[in-house]
Amino acid sequence: MSGSRKAIWAVVGALVLISTLAGAGGLAMSLYANHARETQAPKTTAAESDLARFAVGPLASLETPTELKTAPEYMFRDRNGTAVRFSTFEGKVVVVNLWAMWCAPCRTEMPTLAKLARSYQRNEDLIVLPINVDASADALADAKSFIDVHEPLPLYSDIKFQLPFEFPGKGKMPQTIFLDREGRIRATFSGEADWDSPQAHALIDALLAEGAPAPGTAPAA
Repeated sequence: MSGSRKAIWAVVGALVLISTLAGAGGLAMSLYANHARETQAPKTTAAESDLARFAVGPLASLETPTELKTAPEYMFRDRNGTAVRFSTFEGKVVVVNLWAMWCAPCRTEMPTLAKLARSYQRNEDLIVLPINVDASADALADAKSFIDVHEPLPLYSDIKFQLPFEFPGKGKMPQTIFLDREGRIRATFSGEADWDSPQAHALIDALLAEGAPAPGTAPAA
């Protein structure tokens, strides 16, 4: 190869090398800039309900929504067949428990729910509301016999088996929902739990303290 051709190819090679390095440098700078932006971007965390502190121990799976929704205006029935809605209990803290005879965990946790009801029996501001969702007359009859040995729990029923899908658990059983004095869903729990545990009592006490009249305050006329 002649000297002139070598010089030309040397120049071409130098230009290619410079172009390659510039491209790599640009890519590196771009990657660094993106990394710097990601590093410096403010970290955002989801808002957390003040009741989340009770999601420990046996209630570790407790869900405490920050967006408060009112309990559905869905009609269920009491032991005598009278129609009832959740708005009936407005002004009270309500522990709703959805259960069925075919649901073994439902039956297992029922004694703890009865103990919870007995613990707060003198507090008229707390309602423990087990609602049976068995879908046949025979199963409902069995449910009546079962609940009667777990005093002082009352019997309510939703023979359409619709309520479990009206709440955040979307059909999960058993399902327990905590409503505040305004009828809003404040906490939910899917699955079996010890409802007479210190954690459950602490959660309920916190809800009862919200909007409770100050000691010595006369009720409004």
